[in-house]
Amino acid sequence: MSTTVDRIVSEALDLPARARAFVAEKLIESLDEDTGGELSPAWRQEVRKRCREVDEHLVELRDAEEVFAKAHAALR
Repeated sequence: MSTTVDRIVSEALDLPARARAFVAEKLIESLDEDTGGELSPAWRQEVRKRCREVDEHLVELRDAEEVFAKAHAALR
């Protein structure tokens, strides 16, 4: 890695935990930014299908926090 990246990482690791968490969150969010690409026809069809299933009450919606908590517990 370049010395600039090494310096940034070193300085970030010296930050308090809350500040490190904030920086980490912002870096991760930057990876998820819209690339400007269009959805493929297959994904567009899948999105429509899932929306229809929700609208027609064909699927059970669950709270994300509960789902993630249960998944996390299963990993222990």
